Amino acid sequence: MGSLSPPIVHPPRGHLPVVLSVPHAGRDYPRWLLDRSKHGRSSLTALEDPLVDRLVWRAMSHGAGAVIAQAPRAAVDCNRAADEIDPAIIHGQRRTRLSPRARGGLGIVPSRTAAHGQLWREPIAGDEFERRLRDAYLPYHSAIEDQVQLLLARFGCTLVLDCHSMPASKGAAQVIFGDRFGRSAAPWVMAEALVVAKDAGFTAAANDPFAGGHVLDRHGSPQTGVHALQVEIDRRCYLTAAGEPGRRFDEVSALLEKLAQRLGALLLERRLPAAAE
Repeated sequence: MGSLSPPIVHPPRGHLPVVLSVPHAGRDYPRWLLDRSKHGRSSLTALEDPLVDRLVWRAMSHGAGAVIAQAPRAAVDCNRAADEIDPAIIHGQRRTRLSPRARGGLGIVPSRTAAHGQLWREPIAGDEFERRLRDAYLPYHSAIEDQVQLLLARFGCTLVLDCHSMPASKGAAQVIFGDRFGRSAAPWVMAEALVVAKDAGFTAAANDPFAGGHVLDRHGSPQTGVHALQVEIDRRCYLTAAGEPGRRFDEVSALLEKLAQRLGALLLERRLPAAAE
């Protein structure tokens, strides 16, 4: 069985204490993975956050670090805990935590979707699952941890901005910020993010219906200066119906740029008075 591609890592540079996380935009589908699929590539690409890896370029141009998954979410989901497993998808797997997401088929290895039903021809072996973790999942989180520690040493604070997109939902805001209901970031981070999004011309809401996942749980630690915020963007804001970049693509990229700049600058402002005491 072949391997999965490791994440792309862009080291932070410059003056922003910001790490961009893009766990669901990977589209490097190995042949062996496609051969396992019951319904073909389209059933797997439906799990992606399409082109979010391209939306972050403006923020990266200001020196924000970035960790971008190349392996597709269909193979291993970097925004799930390693024990969030649908036991029906992995032979002999006992290390499981049947979270609501795993129960719904969207655990660390997605097993089914509402649109396509069961995704795979057969369950995978335990050693293959461990290999997927070693190839793509563990390097992803290690890279975030490395950047967080580097920025803490340099600035004394860090923001992990976890970037996603969401399908259209009637009545939902265009941008949903998640902070695990206040557990992964200080309250002012959420408050300021909402202001930035609204000033940029987007409707925005907090924690409903998306409060964040494993990236925030694992890396957010506001008490030690590490704040983690999830950003979910309605795909209609930046994609055409055919899935191509739409007319507001650059506006959405500029929104992520403004969030990285504004929140990063405020982190530094709030750190400096504390450091002087």
